[in-house]
Amino acid sequence: MLIVDFRNFKIYKMESKKEIEVTSAKENTEIVEAIKSMRKEKNAVILAHYYQEGNIQDIADCVGDSLALAQWAAKTDADIIVLCGVHFMGETAKILSPGKKVLVPDLEAGCSLADSCPAEEFEKFVIAHPDHKVISYVNTTAAVKALTDVVVTSTNAKQIVESFPKDEKIIFGPDRNLGNYINSITGRNMLLWDGACHVHEQFSLEKILELKKNYPDALVLAHPECKQVILTLADHIGSTAALLKFTTQSNTSRFIVATESGILHEMKKLSPEKEFIPAPPNDSTCACNECTFMRLNTMEKLYNCLKYEQPEILVEESIREKAVKPILEMLKISERLGL
Repeated sequence: MLIVDFRNFKIYKMESKKEIEVTSAKENTEIVEAIKSMRKEKNAVILAHYYQEGNIQDIADCVGDSLALAQWAAKTDADIIVLCGVHFMGETAKILSPGKKVLVPDLEAGCSLADSCPAEEFEKFVIAHPDHKVISYVNTTAAVKALTDVVVTSTNAKQIVESFPKDEKIIFGPDRNLGNYINSITGRNMLLWDGACHVHEQFSLEKILELKKNYPDALVLAHPECKQVILTLADHIGSTAALLKFTTQSNTSRFIVATESGILHEMKKLSPEKEFIPAPPNDSTCACNECTFMRLNTMEKLYNCLKYEQPEILVEESIREKAVKPILEMLKISERLGL
């Protein structure tokens, strides 16, 4: 049987006799032990993003942001990489480690930001501006990366943009909020693709201001994918990893966090004496803002993913050969800058 992901025009292999079903009957402790056993037996490594649910972060070999996950995928000696995150992260791992089997717990774990930048439309945009260098955020498909000169993450975007001459004409895509923020702190005037992350777009200014009334001593932390009005309110702006680092070093004991609420798990682990309050979204009675795609991954799906070694991420070689160059350029610049 073939499963086709029409969002990115990729084909994934799945054997018809090994249908993956959620094994919810297993106790969590049994699943954890089974995953650990299979991981050792199959020489697999589990990489998890900070936005995954806490129990997946706890069992992962490496937990990090997009830059860290790419760095680990590039250097691991494991035979199997299980990427617990969203689809483009699995693609990035496969691009960097084509000889390894790359698995994801759920193929439907996509990315609204990546989806906001279809490769065909982005290619037209690039062709229309032939005198521009192309910088693409890591939250893009392999096909978009193949159109790119250098990939960036929120951790290294400022530094990589500044590595270009000041008069360099640049296309930055797909996140307009991150692009606007980088323009504002570098003095650049990059041409921006009009894309955004559904999580970071939804934070409520009014609800954050209400939280500030209730907790006047709290610092507001915001990811640069947030809208400008949220960034203006923030006491500190940074990537997921940068926000985490800030909370460990700050003398403040209370924080309002405007990014996907999965990061609070690691914040609480590293600073258990501090209080972390998730910034709420506009259109929900929920007190936190979660990525619905990230939360599609579960322990049960991770178990089945390792057991059956499916679903597997495959990237067309002609695309991979083009896409790997801007990613390697990012890793080279990041290493040089100590990021």
